[in-house]
Amino acid sequence: MLESSEKAILSAMYVCQINGKSPIDIIKKESMLSEDEINSKIDVLIKNQLINEDRITLTEIGRDSLHVVLAGGVFDIIHPGHIYTLNEAKALGDVLVVVIATDNTSVKMKKRNPLHTQEQRQELVNSLAMVDLCLIGQEDDIFKTVNHVRPQIIALGYDQVHQEKFIVDGCKRINLDAKVARLQSPIPESSSSKIQKEYGESIHGI
Repeated sequence: MLESSEKAILSAMYVCQINGKSPIDIIKKESMLSEDEINSKIDVLIKNQLINEDRITLTEIGRDSLHVVLAGGVFDIIHPGHIYTLNEAKALGDVLVVVIATDNTSVKMKKRNPLHTQEQRQELVNSLAMVDLCLIGQEDDIFKTVNHVRPQIIALGYDQVHQEKFIVDGCKRINLDAKVARLQSPIPESSSSKIQKEYGESIHGI
């Protein structure tokens, strides 16, 4: 059974294999361990064949020991429904990766231009405590990103139109055995579009 600090080290290394950053800095921040303590734990994880000799990448056993959850959306205006849903998604596993829609995809989905660019939305979601990594999605094939992340669980929000069969079939095409979890929001009336509309009406009413 892995200690929480060991799980944090493996999670940080998984994230850094995707974003190309140094895992040590993230581990220090997340675990509050000293560099000597981190290196000592990495030695143990190498001995247990969870981390490669390069000290920054996971072995297949190490990767399989992590439960990665993938969630997606536009996230143009962060509201309580988003926070609840993302907390629920994180609770399903060890690492939460969020994929945000590109600006072009957002226009197709919402029938309007997003208030924030895809880079701004990525930065905003990355700042949320429960999110380990936020990526900008692919326009032509969402399963390119899914294949890149290789999650064990794909979490769908209460307002997402993706059908579970579409997700399951797409995962089969890339030989990924991922479970689909449908998340519920306690505030289903919360949406970025509704907030934007109400804000616009309130401004006009002043």
